[in-house]
Amino acid sequence: MAERPDPLDEIRSSLADLDAAGLRRRRRIVTTPCRPDTRLADRDGPVLAFCSNDYLGLAAESALGQALQAGAARWGCGSGASHLVSGHYAAHEALEARLAGFVGMEDALYFSTGYMANIGVMPALVGRGDAIFADKVNHASLVDGALLSRAELIRYPHCDLAALEARLAASTAPRKLIVTDGVFSMDGDIAPLPGLLALAEAHRAWLLVDDAHGFGVLGPGGRGCLAHFGLASPRLIYMGTLGKAAGAAGAFVAGQGEVIDWLINRSRSYIFTTGAPPALAEALLTAVDLIEHSDARRTHLDALIARLKAGLHLKRWQLLPSDTPIQPLVIGDNHETLAVSRALDAEGLWVPAIRPPTVPKGAARLRITLSAAHSLEQVDRLTDALKRLEARGA
Repeated sequence: MAERPDPLDEIRSSLADLDAAGLRRRRRIVTTPCRPDTRLADRDGPVLAFCSNDYLGLAAESALGQALQAGAARWGCGSGASHLVSGHYAAHEALEARLAGFVGMEDALYFSTGYMANIGVMPALVGRGDAIFADKVNHASLVDGALLSRAELIRYPHCDLAALEARLAASTAPRKLIVTDGVFSMDGDIAPLPGLLALAEAHRAWLLVDDAHGFGVLGPGGRGCLAHFGLASPRLIYMGTLGKAAGAAGAFVAGQGEVIDWLINRSRSYIFTTGAPPALAEALLTAVDLIEHSDARRTHLDALIARLKAGLHLKRWQLLPSDTPIQPLVIGDNHETLAVSRALDAEGLWVPAIRPPTVPKGAARLRITLSAAHSLEQVDRLTDALKRLEARGA
């Protein structure tokens, strides 16, 4: 009988394969608060970061820190149990009510992370024999939530309403769920939500919108992509994250009151986990207030986006310009993308290389993300460096 390979040797070999393909990922240790001018443990001197999702610059906002401290002084550190046992505090209840009202929904449910929200919602709504219709470039958490539901997963080409309509019409599934990012995390574009909602209405389907990258940025008062388009419907289920523009951590799902009640009773990632610290919920109440009154930050962010798009004209590399803080620069080859990221790092600029499987093969890119904490001069520094690197072949 042939000797079975040692599992550790298999892992070592697989890691070597990742190195050869330019796909191995490593963490960098940040030694300062989240801000554009930051420091890392693996290098001397500061770097100018264009990689966080702190779109409004709230992550290091003193008012949030003070609210968290006040919350900890009142509630202590942990919640002690799951929400359905004894871990649901008045701060959680107040946050859910505030979030629901803020996004114009009847009710909301607070989750510990956006990933937990997405893998909890879909299996609660659909199952075997049902169908989920998903944009091909949806976030991984939406893909995993669909797989966990055991419903048939039917993918449609990116933002292709005609293709989705044909797939919906051909399906005989008793329950149908359309799922999409509101703002696509690796491309930065906004989903055609009015058309998607029209199809959901026509085919008696749910429409689940993951607005991780739109909440706080888009719409009046930062209320997100549904408000951006002025959409409302009982068929809409809205997920927003609280660790990006809100500057803290967590997520919420908002919708009809009966839908939220159903999720409380059927969403496994909500039921079977310890509740998030109530002190964090106190901080998030302050975060929502800050978002609502951050029009000046959003105006400045829009100016930064316009500045980068106007200044970054390249010949070989392709900018995917969007109207959001996510501005991907597609380079293509994994190794070249890594080389450009390292060359920027040598100049004190931190822009991460994004490679498969996060993006399609041959579409490796630099994911440039802008924050209201950046200045116009800092954006100019980045665009000047990228143009210089492309001209010399990085």
